[in-house]
Amino acid sequence: MSSEGDVVGGPPQAAGEPDEPREPRERREPGPRYQRRILLAATALGVAGIVGAGAAATGHGGAAPVRAVAHRTTSPAGESLREVTEPEADLLHTAEQILLRDCMRDRGFVYEPVPRQPLPDVRDFPYVVDDPEWARRHGYGSDLDRKREEISTEGVNERYFRSLPQERRAPAIAAANGSRPDGLSARAPDGLKISRSPDGCQSQAERGLYPDLAAWFQARVTVDSLPPLRGGRVIADGEFRDATRKWSVCMNAAGYAFQDPAAARAALPPPDRPFPREREVAMAVAEADCARSSGLAETAARLDRKYDTELREKYGHDVTAWLRFRLDALPRARAVVEADAER
Repeated sequence: MSSEGDVVGGPPQAAGEPDEPREPRERREPGPRYQRRILLAATALGVAGIVGAGAAATGHGGAAPVRAVAHRTTSPAGESLREVTEPEADLLHTAEQILLRDCMRDRGFVYEPVPRQPLPDVRDFPYVVDDPEWARRHGYGSDLDRKREEISTEGVNERYFRSLPQERRAPAIAAANGSRPDGLSARAPDGLKISRSPDGCQSQAERGLYPDLAAWFQARVTVDSLPPLRGGRVIADGEFRDATRKWSVCMNAAGYAFQDPAAARAALPPPDRPFPREREVAMAVAEADCARSSGLAETAARLDRKYDTELREKYGHDVTAWLRFRLDALPRARAVVEADAER
């Protein structure tokens, strides 16, 4: 599924070629509380970014999704539902990729399944880099950003879509996403209406795991919208601001005059023109060390759990549906993967 923007157009055009008409996979109409920061987790297929799906955001950009909190949720009926495990999440992703591949093949196109996490070392640091060992290896993650870009531009699916004749590209987009982003709609917690075609291969693949596609889509949109809401509440909390001031004092003592982690992130150059590695690593390590010694890391984690619980209770119907959908899909996903292995 994924994150950010979640709008799909045609594959990149070669220099000098006219752009093909582009149809978004999902149309978004602003509601009364529209927020540009809404982050939707990337789904398995986004023709323009087809091979980047499943890769988590690094701590570099400062707008990464807040990491999910894994725990049980009690439904309104008192039913205890758990999160799927990481291996189970991989199973669901793999099955969806297989169904997507088969659907695209049936429509005359090629799609090669991609892993859920092509770069396992990628981490989210939504509030502050708080892992000194990770920072020593990756700094702010510019090395991982570059690797992810290489995967996106050099992958087999990207090359395939680029290689299609001009007259085949629009049909390929329609096969993947449906002809128009209409027919399947959901309302995010901030009022944003998101619409998508129920007829493309992405929807067909999801329907193979989640038969009630409309209810699944609404649950997915709600759950994927909660991390930025949670993050906003954490950052606005007085305890977080107090801990941030202590962090800033620590950073100043280390030679970095930043008011908060967002300012440190804003000072970073683009991933394709990063600081010299020694400079990036030193700054990231200082941030992580100060996050721990100032108490900011502990405060952020505690507040993240607090507001996660509140939001899950507030949107309990959709959260419960999301958990139940994924748990119920596990046998179907296992059957898809096993059948594919036997071919």
